[in-house]
Amino acid sequence: MAQNNILQKGVSDRWTKDSRTIQYILPSRIVWMSDSEGESVLHPENLLSDFSGQITVASDQNCILSTRKTNQAGILLDFGKELHEGLLITAAIRSANHPIKIRVRFGESVTEAMSDTDGNTPESSATNDHAMRDFEIELPWLGSLEIGNTGFRFVRIDLLEKDVDLPLHSVQAVFKYRDIPYLGSFKSDNERLNRIWETGAYTVHLNMQNYLWDGIKRDRLVWVGDMHPEIMTINSVFGINEVVNRSLDIAKTDTPLPGWMNGMCSYSLWWIIIQRDLYLYQGNYEYLKEQHPYLSALLTQVLSNIDGNKENLQGGTRFLDWPTSESPEIIHAGLQALMIMGLEAGRDIANWLQDSDLANRCDNATKKLKKYVPSHQNNKQAAALLAISGLGNPEEMNRKVISVNGAEDFSTFYGYYMLEAMAMAGDYTDALQIISDYWGGMLDLGATTFWEDLNYSDLKKAGRIDEIVPSGKYDIHSMGGGFCYKGLRHSFCHGWASGPTAWLSRHVLGIIPLEAGCKKVKIEPHLDNLQWVEGTFPTPYGIISVKHQKGKDGKIISDIKAPDEIVVIQ
Repeated sequence: MAQNNILQKGVSDRWTKDSRTIQYILPSRIVWMSDSEGESVLHPENLLSDFSGQITVASDQNCILSTRKTNQAGILLDFGKELHEGLLITAAIRSANHPIKIRVRFGESVTEAMSDTDGNTPESSATNDHAMRDFEIELPWLGSLEIGNTGFRFVRIDLLEKDVDLPLHSVQAVFKYRDIPYLGSFKSDNERLNRIWETGAYTVHLNMQNYLWDGIKRDRLVWVGDMHPEIMTINSVFGINEVVNRSLDIAKTDTPLPGWMNGMCSYSLWWIIIQRDLYLYQGNYEYLKEQHPYLSALLTQVLSNIDGNKENLQGGTRFLDWPTSESPEIIHAGLQALMIMGLEAGRDIANWLQDSDLANRCDNATKKLKKYVPSHQNNKQAAALLAISGLGNPEEMNRKVISVNGAEDFSTFYGYYMLEAMAMAGDYTDALQIISDYWGGMLDLGATTFWEDLNYSDLKKAGRIDEIVPSGKYDIHSMGGGFCYKGLRHSFCHGWASGPTAWLSRHVLGIIPLEAGCKKVKIEPHLDNLQWVEGTFPTPYGIISVKHQKGKDGKIISDIKAPDEIVVIQ
């Protein structure tokens, strides 16, 4: 017994506990088979049936892939929604007991699951970057094999050996995720907005893996700027979660000064802004104090990158988002605004930490920077940041730039800040319509999570992602995208695209923290054309519940329930 305890101690000392859970999910439908005559794929409906999880010698309700009469045997399965992890394939008994070779292809769209990785055509632009999605394996005789670690909804399986039968008893998705409650909620009389809120929440949930990732297929990395919309969504849906602090900490540990996080000066500014917003929502003072030394040094570094009253950020990539990445003047305008936003966040944090010297230095620099207003270059990203930072008048930025042509020139990442600027301008009508058109447009094409990128004009000509795209129809996955996300490399589950979830909770439910840890909140709903909205919002003290109903006179009647520790301002 003592020997066993010593062994267990030795093992446990070398292992890290995984706080995620696993669920096994059956496919919801069969999208495609290699033939319709029943010669290469027999009894495919058996793969949609329940499975106990234990194969037996008597298990005979199988799907048979056969190459005895044909040269190809393959099947494409749909698991109904985007998932993270892999597959559990269970093969039944057969006459020969040697392994059989198959090919497995995961896809976030039908096109991706049906594609090759040679890169010779748009339809073969898929990659195995970050996570393997296309590989050959051997299945055991009378046994199960668990494979894969990626983001997917669709899986194609092909039998590679000739003149054999492969009895598949079960193919299940292995779904790995954090089993955490959705403490926040949003319901209204507009079901499309409800689905958008839920889809943004689910998109971020999938990316809350061992760290807070950018995407579950590609860019399974901690990108700090991209995390800001994700963390705002987490604040609105899940409340306090360890993945946020872990991810912020690894970004700090991985970036000794004078480095910039992820090699980009703007992402270090976003780290400061995130720290301010996280404390405002969650109120963890001990965690905030731990950031003080690094934060002070980082802000000092930021202050040293000012030339007169202009930002002059050097030593890292100058970047806002990909659509603006080739426009230095737009990037300069955005960085001028971001530097102000970062220094104002730094001032707020310094005041909370009672560091008056740091607060004064940030405040004085901010006043200087606000004396210079760069041109927005008629660009929605730049105009949004100028409005949020106070460098531009929100009403003017919205009227002249952001709301022009609706969702045209919106982006999935900076779309969140465009919506925030529209709220500052009081334009909730156009903001809600853009949310419906732009993010809802992805749902119209079969999306169950929001994408890394979307060119709004592509929606009208595109085929659905959950079907084989007809010849001559625009395939938005294989033919769309740009920069580092061209074609099928494009991530269809990207947390930075979740902005509408946080925005709807903040501006339609109307719940806005005023003091750290939500000790005081303002509740100011904006229903616009909605007749009613209700929902919940997580705080460190418990759940705030609200219901807003528009009366016959157009005035809003609110029913608000909040923990006793929270002061509610209406």
